[in-house]
Amino acid sequence: MTEKRFTVSRETAWCPGCGNFGIINSLSQALDNLGLDPKDVLFVSGIGQAGKTPHYIKGNVLNTLHGRTLPTATGAKIANQELTVIAMGGDGDGYAEGGNHFLHALRKNVDITYIVHNNQVFGLTKGQASPSSDLGMITGTTPRGVSYESFNPLAVAITLNAGFVARGYAGDQEHLSKVLQAAIQYPGFALVDVLQPCVTFNKVNTYQWYRARVYDLNQDPDYNPHDRKMAWERSWEWGEEIPIGIFYQVERATLSEHIPALENGPLVKQPLVSPYLGEVLAQFK
Repeated sequence: MTEKRFTVSRETAWCPGCGNFGIINSLSQALDNLGLDPKDVLFVSGIGQAGKTPHYIKGNVLNTLHGRTLPTATGAKIANQELTVIAMGGDGDGYAEGGNHFLHALRKNVDITYIVHNNQVFGLTKGQASPSSDLGMITGTTPRGVSYESFNPLAVAITLNAGFVARGYAGDQEHLSKVLQAAIQYPGFALVDVLQPCVTFNKVNTYQWYRARVYDLNQDPDYNPHDRKMAWERSWEWGEEIPIGIFYQVERATLSEHIPALENGPLVKQPLVSPYLGEVLAQFK
């Protein structure tokens, strides 16, 4: 048995039955299986029910502004690339307010894992439509139904040649834990979009609805996650069948490898040797 270091709090602000419970339990199990130490793991989150996740699991925590999770996580990784950095947030936090940061984190291939709790609504602020709400979905802000197509984060990530692109389902914790473990081990930007039922505000995409549709993409012997075209085409499969698993994986240089200052190790362990910085600091003596 693996020693359970990443214990999860029993007291949360989540609704009973919330998909966040499946995500945090799967994440805890993945981190324990990897043998990581909580002191070496940094959780970065924004605002929202998903953003509360780091409060309920052991590790270092950095909460930031709504939609600003990824640039903050990027800065932390550049400062200390020895940290295992895990960014997390909801589909609103990540694909609406944080949409622009999402695009550029994919391009830069920052060595972090990004877990998006995708419940297709803004759960914290009472269930308004989010970028991933399905066409026609009725919410508090769309009484006549969402009038535009939903944002497809997997297709966008694959289009931008993201290093690791996956989808999990909060109702299948064993599978999700394996996906998260692979994502954390990947040396580069790893996106894990997690289908997460919202038992309070989303009465369409329920556990029962997902259970009848999700299947493990990687059980298909003909599927090749290194084939970009194949991955992109599968990312659009949604409806009667919904694939979960690792869609795409490719070897790419990470952002840290392009920064000469990091050749001498983590910035936090390097001396302040800049003459310019010395002149600035001298003004405050």
